[in-house]
Amino acid sequence: MPPPESHDLDAEWFAEPAFPDELGEAREAAERRLREAIASCEEEATVAAWRELGDDRRQALLRTVVLSDFALETLTHDPTRLLALRDSGELDAAPSREALEAALAESLDGEEDEAGLHAALRRFRQTRMLGIVWRDLDGGGMWQTAAAVSALAEVCVEGALVWLERHFAKRWGTPQPRESGEAQRLVVLGMGKLGAGELNLSSDIDLIFAFPEKGTSQGGERQYDHQQYFTKLGQKLIAALDAITADGFVFRVDMRLRPLGDGGPLVGSFNTLTAYYQDQGREWERYAMLKARPIAGDTAAGEALLDALKPFIYRRYLDFGAIASLREMKSLIHREVKRLGRDDNIKLGRGGIREVEFVVQAFQLIRGGRDTELQVSSLERAMRCLVELELLPQAVVTELHDDYVFLRDLEHALQAQHDRQTQKLPESETDRARLAMALDFPDWEALLAALEAARGRVRHHFDAVVADPEESDTDDDRAENQDETTGSGGTDARDRALTLWGQLWRGELDESTSEELLAKAGFSLPETQRRLAAFRDARGVRAMQRIGFERLETVMPLLLQAAAESDSPSLAFERVLPLIEAVLRRTAYLSLLRENPQVLPALLKLCSASPWIAEQLARHPILLDELLTPATLYSPADKARLADELRQALARVPEDDDEGQLEVLRVFKQTQVLRVAASDVAGGRVLMKVSDYLTAIAEVILESVLQMAWRSLTARYGRPAPRDGEREAAFSIVGYGKLGGIELGYGSDLDVVFLYDAAPRGVTDGAKSIDNVVFFTRLGQRIIHLLTVTTPSGTLYEVDLRLRPSGSAGLLVSSMEAFAEYQRREAWTWEHQALVRARPVAGSVALGERFASVRAEILGQKRDDEALRQAVIEMRAKMRDHLGSGGEARAAGRFHLKQDDGGLVDIEFMNQYAVLALSHETPALLEVTDNMRILDALAERARLPEDEARDLQAAYLAYRDATHRAALAKSGSLVDESAFVTHRQRVCELWQKWMRPA
Repeated sequence: MPPPESHDLDAEWFAEPAFPDELGEAREAAERRLREAIASCEEEATVAAWRELGDDRRQALLRTVVLSDFALETLTHDPTRLLALRDSGELDAAPSREALEAALAESLDGEEDEAGLHAALRRFRQTRMLGIVWRDLDGGGMWQTAAAVSALAEVCVEGALVWLERHFAKRWGTPQPRESGEAQRLVVLGMGKLGAGELNLSSDIDLIFAFPEKGTSQGGERQYDHQQYFTKLGQKLIAALDAITADGFVFRVDMRLRPLGDGGPLVGSFNTLTAYYQDQGREWERYAMLKARPIAGDTAAGEALLDALKPFIYRRYLDFGAIASLREMKSLIHREVKRLGRDDNIKLGRGGIREVEFVVQAFQLIRGGRDTELQVSSLERAMRCLVELELLPQAVVTELHDDYVFLRDLEHALQAQHDRQTQKLPESETDRARLAMALDFPDWEALLAALEAARGRVRHHFDAVVADPEESDTDDDRAENQDETTGSGGTDARDRALTLWGQLWRGELDESTSEELLAKAGFSLPETQRRLAAFRDARGVRAMQRIGFERLETVMPLLLQAAAESDSPSLAFERVLPLIEAVLRRTAYLSLLRENPQVLPALLKLCSASPWIAEQLARHPILLDELLTPATLYSPADKARLADELRQALARVPEDDDEGQLEVLRVFKQTQVLRVAASDVAGGRVLMKVSDYLTAIAEVILESVLQMAWRSLTARYGRPAPRDGEREAAFSIVGYGKLGGIELGYGSDLDVVFLYDAAPRGVTDGAKSIDNVVFFTRLGQRIIHLLTVTTPSGTLYEVDLRLRPSGSAGLLVSSMEAFAEYQRREAWTWEHQALVRARPVAGSVALGERFASVRAEILGQKRDDEALRQAVIEMRAKMRDHLGSGGEARAAGRFHLKQDDGGLVDIEFMNQYAVLALSHETPALLEVTDNMRILDALAERARLPEDEARDLQAAYLAYRDATHRAALAKSGSLVDESAFVTHRQRVCELWQKWMRPA
């Protein structure tokens, strides 16, 4: 008996909206099926509710069912779903996670067997997906749609897992607790777009199953070891989600990303997984693990597992080897797409979704170990980080983001049609018209034009980041370019030259051809031939694995050609080769050179100019990263920017990770000093600026080391008791010598003194309290340890504490009062001389001001001039005898820049004498600590003739410049005296005038 007519919907109900002609039949079919579905309803209340839908709802409904067969099928199967979604508000906004969980729990409540579980899960999924498709086609944003699908998947996986654990507890028991006493559950890692929280409308879900510790299940009818228990549970979970029943499926599950894929165990213990990735993990698995995220089960344990895997996923250095792996993956995809004729695939085809992901993930793989902000599973968040870290310009990221959203919107509209995982553009006119309407384009041609433009932009950015630098165009593009442009002959000549250098490197040229090639390029013969042959046959090269040797094979011709184009080919090649030898087992650096052709000329230039730079790069290849950004390489940062850079770098490492923090400090120092040296040898920095920069680097590091040591000590013992009336105890590091005088050079030690101010007999306020004096002594020891301990990246600085009160026999740290009393009553003249170049460099500002006050008091005392002069002369004589050049050096015409007569130290001693003798009358001398400004002050206050001051400054600068050059050249302080005769004679003349008056 047919249903009553009153259950039908009249034609007027379907009057709006209008549709393109191509969708006329689809609209009529949708209208007919909805009429039939409503007419078949037995509940009058359901029909009445449908009739009461407002105009906006009716228009959105008709748009949804015309554009999505899935939505039409779902509604005609059960019209009440629309009303349920309306009443819950899901037609307008995605439900909260809590609401989803509650709704699923209610759906599963009372289900007593797996068939009931499967049916309930599928009904729940169909209703929620209907709401998601509705919102997406009604103007919802791509990211919101992706987040809603991801949340639905996570809730379904967790809900099914909880049900299965409870259902099978009686038969299988529950897992044995961990050694720590914590309960164990299955850990479900979401991979791919699920891990990113960015699933598409009809996506598979990629999962990996794991469990924390081995053991046996307990309390069941039968015991299972954990491998068996979790495998059985995992199998049941997959069936609950993936099996196709009369109600459809929940989510298709793909487990192929687990170790060894389909051939490996379904579930692995944490130890098994970490051992696998450490020993056997492949590059594509690093790529896959970028998006891993715990989505169900024991998520806290899952986070701990991913933390343990971070060293596998993210390399500490810039890993340009990852680009080659991504390029290989893309090449495989491209060949498959081409073989199957799938260039209309908007995910895998040219300029598609995958290429945007590759661009972003290339930066994550390459830089994620250093820039930990990139260690995120979400592509959207990673894109924002690229701008924040200045890795890509905002305009590029905006283009990539907008084109990605467009492609994903198109993907969603495509998948909404039939609830199928497809990215292939449709062939039927109806489906094409549906896509155009879904994305608000007037017709298919307009949509196709926008798609082609977006894919072109994506491919452009993909090529700029991921494409092979030697093969930036496709073969067709290259052929076309050669037809349309001129100048390809230069490229051909370069290619021919690279081929010859490759043959030379591999030993494929006969001896006469090799000699001719090297001689013509300006290499020295036969030294270069012997060096090249010895390197090629070296054990380290022969022992390289295939992938590393292939990278070396591509780098060596590039290196030889770059050396040939340098000013000193043999010198450049000889100095860079040790670096290549050093990275034979760290072949990511070979990839860096291969992927960034602009690096090699800069590298050869720096190494040619300075063997010290060459040695630093060979010892610490991580510094090669700096050659990627010439803007910063040749522009050292000022102190404020240094402090900010170091703060950001340290913030990426947990405060309790001392080893990690120390590594950051050492890499920071080496990086910043390299920048100074690079700008120095490039001629971009005057001498005084070089010292300013080197001193600022030391000060910033000292401040950070002090903070690290303070945190460590106060965490153990609490804070030291302050002096009465003070808020807190204070500590200061005072720099002496070159540090205090703002005159640090490459490789300078740090002369420091530690001062504190606290309650004289106080103790710390921690649970394990110690005396204040003990606290500050240990603080000083900790600072020294952090500065001098050797790590894989070397040491920070050598530290000299001999200028503290009583020298090596004195206490490591001094109270401010004790220091002041020592300076007033016990210090020798040479200690007051040292005080001339002393200033606070880190720690308490207030205590630093107190030190400055004491320094001014001591230096400003009126002294007996003759006694002072005699003491200074005697100390200078001792130093000259002990440290100056020997007789053989003098006989050979060698001059020690610092210690010989007329050298640097003579100028420094004259300045120190002047400050001690004159500052009681000339307070301006107390305001500075560096030699150049002391001489300025003497001249400005008429305490020294202008010409004498300028002559001493000229000599001082010449000596300092020579010292810097010698450090970069590793040639020592003994130089040819003929180059400094005039300066030396003038300094000696003024020494006699000042220090030995008639």
